[in-house]
Amino acid sequence: MILNFIIWDVSPEIFSIPQGISIIGGLAVRWYGLLFALSFVFGYIIMKKILANEGFGEKVLDQLSTYMLVLTIVGARLGHCLFYEPSYYLSNPIEILKVWEGGLASHGAAVGIILGLYFFARSNKKPYLWILDRVAIVVALAGFFIRIGNLMNSEIFGDITTMPWGFIFIRYYDQLLAVDPRHPTQIYEALSYLVIFIFIYKLYWNQKGKTINGEITGYFLVLIWGVRFLVEYIKVPQVGFEETMVLDMGQILSIPLIIIGAILLWNAKRKKGLVK
Repeated sequence: MILNFIIWDVSPEIFSIPQGISIIGGLAVRWYGLLFALSFVFGYIIMKKILANEGFGEKVLDQLSTYMLVLTIVGARLGHCLFYEPSYYLSNPIEILKVWEGGLASHGAAVGIILGLYFFARSNKKPYLWILDRVAIVVALAGFFIRIGNLMNSEIFGDITTMPWGFIFIRYYDQLLAVDPRHPTQIYEALSYLVIFIFIYKLYWNQKGKTINGEITGYFLVLIWGVRFLVEYIKVPQVGFEETMVLDMGQILSIPLIIIGAILLWNAKRKKGLVK
């Protein structure tokens, strides 16, 4: 008998140290944390190559990495707390600090990155869109790693499907949902983000880094958030109030980013003389 679904029963923990063995007993190393860290490691390597091409040294890269790391985490955490569960977190503000318990929003991370890069651009006297274009490349790759992390956590999956690649997420906390195959929307998004990364990375090098300011960011915003908008149609709502909405929160937050991206692309094409 050929199964028309995939059993997904992967532990979100790579390994854990039992209580009492050492002063760090009870510590668990999780796939999500490892993949999140890898997104910064590979991002650092890629940005080092890009900035070297632009004539910048590692001092600037280290400053940029600090901005990115801190504001990505802060923005993603605040985004989850304020966009998806504001009543709970505003009533229990200390819970906002418990990042290790999960709850990060990509839209919040986007806002954090945008703000952080504004201050970085000012301190280095570079055009804002110039640095956005370069960082967009590594953020697209980070999206791939983060969605694979979601897969390892058996979270943020899709609706019931009859497709042969449907996943039964055995470890999901609500076991009632684990009886039906679901769209592995984490994989849909991860592969899409990987393709987008390859596209804008090649665009940068094909033009030897001399792209119109805002062009890469435009492609990034339209493609990344366009994919997110479409995938949300087959994704299980993350919070209860989304069940009564025509568009869920992820789609609502994606719309302005897609519009901004379209404007940036139109402006870049206009400067190239491709549109009037």
